[in-house]
Amino acid sequence: MSKKANYSYVGIAFVILIFGIWFVPRIVNRITNGDTVRNDNRSEQVSKTDFSKDETSDLVFLNINGAPKKVPAFSFTNQHGKTITEQDYLGKVYVVEFFFTTCPTICPKMNENLVQIQNEFKEFENFGVASFSIMPETDTPEVLKAYAEKYGITNPNWNLMTGNQDAIFELANVGFNIYVGQDETVEAGFEHSGNFALIDKNGFIRSRTDDFGNPKIFYSGIISEAEQVDEDGQKEEISMLKKDIAKLLKE
Repeated sequence: MSKKANYSYVGIAFVILIFGIWFVPRIVNRITNGDTVRNDNRSEQVSKTDFSKDETSDLVFLNINGAPKKVPAFSFTNQHGKTITEQDYLGKVYVVEFFFTTCPTICPKMNENLVQIQNEFKEFENFGVASFSIMPETDTPEVLKAYAEKYGITNPNWNLMTGNQDAIFELANVGFNIYVGQDETVEAGFEHSGNFALIDKNGFIRSRTDDFGNPKIFYSGIISEAEQVDEDGQKEEISMLKKDIAKLLKE
């Protein structure tokens, strides 16, 4: 073998040695500290691994007379015949709606959107939904259970509730400022808001602010993410709601 070939092998060995001394420890260090980038085509479903630490969100409280508004006391019967109160939701982030099972217009859209949200946050035991029927006389626990099965409601913290109609109307109109009422001139004889309220783990109503710094308070529940806008040009707010749910789950 010639001296020239020997020098070539020595040179290659020297380069490999320098690479090992300089780069390998850095690669090991990056892996150890998790400083690597992976493209593993994660699904859209929110994962618990995204919630490694608690943090305070930018969502504001709804202040009434200088005090943050809290969900008032309530007690109703759910689709399984169990009594549910506001205490059952403490420690959970949840969405509130008012609906009725025979609603021919906005309720199906609202609950389809809520089911989508349910499925996106299905890993979280501390996420729920509170659905209050404004036609409690016909929406018995058995009827509500069938409705839940029809729509694919599987979250154990999603309670569809029935009870005294006056108490439910007061809870909606006064407790949450979400309008419900009887109107014989409209289809089915009832009208109600298609808005959702978002509640934090401590039972306070939370929301984001508008461009002027005022709380938005509610989220439109009628327009789906797929639709983007309705025929009047109103934009969907389901994507906004999902982002804010995620923020409160981190608190």
